[in-house]
Amino acid sequence: MTYELVCSKCGYAIYSGFDLRSPNDILKPYGYKCKKCGTKLTPETFKVEVLKLEGRFT
Repeated sequence: MTYELVCSKCGYAIYSGFDLRSPNDILKPYGYKCKKCGTKLTPETFKVEVLKLEGRFT
């Protein structure tokens, strides 16, 4: 399963990978800002969504 951290303003995928990491650990090296639009991001305000993807993965 892929884990993504996405900017709520521009939709840029700040992190995408298989390792479940905290938003704080991902955003800290970037100064808690989106790399694309520069929006200040707060780790506490992120919401978690689980999406089912259609298709078969092998």
